Amino acid sequence: MTTFESISDQLAYQAIELPSWAFGNSGTRFKVFGTPGTPRTVQEKLADAAKVNELTRLAPKVALHIPWDKVEDYGALRDYANDLGVALGTINSNTFQDDIYKFGSLTHIDEAVRRKAIEHHFECIEIMNQTGSRDLKIWLADGTNYAGQGDLRGRQDRLAESLAEIYERIGPDQRLVLEYKFFEPAFYHTDVPDWGTSYAQCAALGERAVVCLDTGHHAPGTNIEFIVVQLLRLGKLGSFDFNSSYYADDDLIVGSADPFQLFRILYEVVRGGGYGPDSEVAFMLDQCHNVEPKIPGQIRSVLNVQEMTARALLVDREALAAAQEANDVLGANGILMDAFYTDVRPALAGWRESRGLPADPMRAYAESGYQQKIEKERAGGTQAGWGA
Repeated sequence: MTTFESISDQLAYQAIELPSWAFGNSGTRFKVFGTPGTPRTVQEKLADAAKVNELTRLAPKVALHIPWDKVEDYGALRDYANDLGVALGTINSNTFQDDIYKFGSLTHIDEAVRRKAIEHHFECIEIMNQTGSRDLKIWLADGTNYAGQGDLRGRQDRLAESLAEIYERIGPDQRLVLEYKFFEPAFYHTDVPDWGTSYAQCAALGERAVVCLDTGHHAPGTNIEFIVVQLLRLGKLGSFDFNSSYYADDDLIVGSADPFQLFRILYEVVRGGGYGPDSEVAFMLDQCHNVEPKIPGQIRSVLNVQEMTARALLVDREALAAAQEANDVLGANGILMDAFYTDVRPALAGWRESRGLPADPMRAYAESGYQQKIEKERAGGTQAGWGA
């Protein structure tokens, strides 16, 4: 039987990047809602992210989205983040909001449009050089709505050519991380719709091209942990974008829709060597809070990941392997379920206190006065929001 005491030291390895855009205003496809205290600048986003890390010690990096987080001096922004106790992490490109990308970006039939998209990624790489970021993450909205609208094979060929040019520009210690998404905004086909397409493109590029798995980017019922297993086997799982969805890309708090799924994913991450000081797999949240408060939403998410990681570490892997080898169906399932049903929250509260952290970060934030402070200080100005 694995005990919490035997796995507690491993919890210190956990690091989850926060997305800068999670602290801005978001909403549904019909309305973006404003809230008091929302950041007006990327510096204020970083301050909010630093507050999450201060209370949890789980979020030492902040991912940026370009051009949403564009500044004149990225070295100064890096220093500002460091002074707050966080570092700048993944740089996310954006080729889905300019009018010129209506019919695609890196896959567009017009070479001039593809050139603009490639040059944007070159700009992102230069930003990485200034911020010290390792990963350039690419998510494409490219696709078509109707059969016959585009040459499916031709679009893949153009994607491969565009990615190869971008890959050639990244540094020896940097990575190109290619995300995939089942559908939306294109509905007939998406140019990178699944892990297999992302893997095929990355494998052709080289060892520094890896796949990003967004947990909300799959068809309902998809066995996501199986995808995790395959990508870890192949050495191509680069990062996670953690969130939850009921139907599609809902960007809900991770673990809120299906906690057992999150547990199963994290068990395979732990079992496959994707967790710990020697792992290259990056954990990141990707959320746009629609109705919930921004900072508590991020705190809740990182705590959910921590809780399910603890449960995954509690699986008695020796006993499970023995049951599996004996074809003990119910015994094997019971070992997994015993770990999942273990209430680790009291032990985690004690673990935090032993490290000088609040036992309940959610309550600590509510009692800190930080929310009231930013609501007062950030009155006026233009609030940051999705797409800005």
